[in-house]
Amino acid sequence: MAEPRTAKLTFDGKEIELPILSPTAGPDVLDIRKLYAQGDVFTYDPGFTSTAACDSTITFIDGGKGELLHRGYPIDQLAEKSHYLEVCYLLLYGELPSAAALEKFETTITQHTMLHEQMGNFFRGFRRDAHPMAVMVGVVGAMSAFYHDSTDINDPRQREIASHRLIAKMPTIAAWAYKYTIGQPFVYPRNDLDYASNFLRMCFAVPAEEYHVDPVLARAMDRIFTLHADHEQNASTSTVRLASSSGANPFACIAAGIACLWGPAHGGANQACLEMLKEIGSPDRIPEFIARAKDKDDPFRLMGFGHRVYKNFDPRATVMKQSADEVLDLLGVENNPILATAKELEQAALADPYFSEKKLFPNVDFYSGIILEAMGFPTSMFTPIFALSRTVGWISQWKEQLEDPQMKIGRPRQLYLGDTARDYTEIESR
Repeated sequence: MAEPRTAKLTFDGKEIELPILSPTAGPDVLDIRKLYAQGDVFTYDPGFTSTAACDSTITFIDGGKGELLHRGYPIDQLAEKSHYLEVCYLLLYGELPSAAALEKFETTITQHTMLHEQMGNFFRGFRRDAHPMAVMVGVVGAMSAFYHDSTDINDPRQREIASHRLIAKMPTIAAWAYKYTIGQPFVYPRNDLDYASNFLRMCFAVPAEEYHVDPVLARAMDRIFTLHADHEQNASTSTVRLASSSGANPFACIAAGIACLWGPAHGGANQACLEMLKEIGSPDRIPEFIARAKDKDDPFRLMGFGHRVYKNFDPRATVMKQSADEVLDLLGVENNPILATAKELEQAALADPYFSEKKLFPNVDFYSGIILEAMGFPTSMFTPIFALSRTVGWISQWKEQLEDPQMKIGRPRQLYLGDTARDYTEIESR
């Protein structure tokens, strides 16, 4: 067995040995857990971009290679050969299910899609112009008031029931949030439809007529769910883990994740992309905006291009582009200037050396925004759909953390730059 490796940190006459931990993939990690106790110092890492806050076996990203693995399986293979609920099973339990296990899991999820009937009254307490994400944060947090039998985080069976409920009910919650804001009646889920088809029907059906879900749109929706299912220790996932570390119930933890995802720097990227396309307006204005994107003195930036983690290409975007092409072929772009602009912009950016040199490739947000716009979703629903998709990732990470014997309540440190101790001054002397 190889000798444990260490790194030596020397400062102020002290020498501290830091263990080096080796992952199965990715860079080595310096173990600084005893740094404060032994050296009376903290590390400084705003944004935690160089800090591993946990160990995990769920998702791995190699930004340089453009690689995204769920439990070791490449995302492009899962998106092509699998479907969302099978990926949910994989993320939750660590392995791909047998046919019998998958059928049982799908049946369980399907049978949990209904919401407690009193929750309809909860929706009606919001203003009609409430953003769907505001509704989702409130309703998901309120689930702990409706489902008391699955809030004990120390009971493995209750954790599993809460997991199934959240995955099953999130499409219903998102669809009802949408229906409420447009003044249409809620559409109840149906047990004879698959996960994606059920969601589309709950969003777009009305009681006055039957609604048929086109299989091309259902497949595209399922791919959007699959490609957003988990993305390692991002801001919302870290929020869920931090909330969970205090012992909060699962519904509160996922509500916290939804609140974090709402931020435009995180879950709002595809909405920002569509708003940019609306600003461009028509294909004939693309050269003007391409020139602005190249101008360092112009604040305009192409939204939906490039990625903070992926440095060469976004592996999810290749699959999403295929879905976008299929959806646009089905629905057409002739009467939609936004979609026509998106297609032209994609081609212009891919052909321009400036963007290829700077690795500004169309990312998953660019293509998912196009698909959702073509399907008829308003931009206000883009982030709720992201939240719906990511729920299984949050739950998997929450479940993994609760089963980790090393879990401690999260407590980041700080570099304090304020005033040191001073005496209180009476008000008449100030």
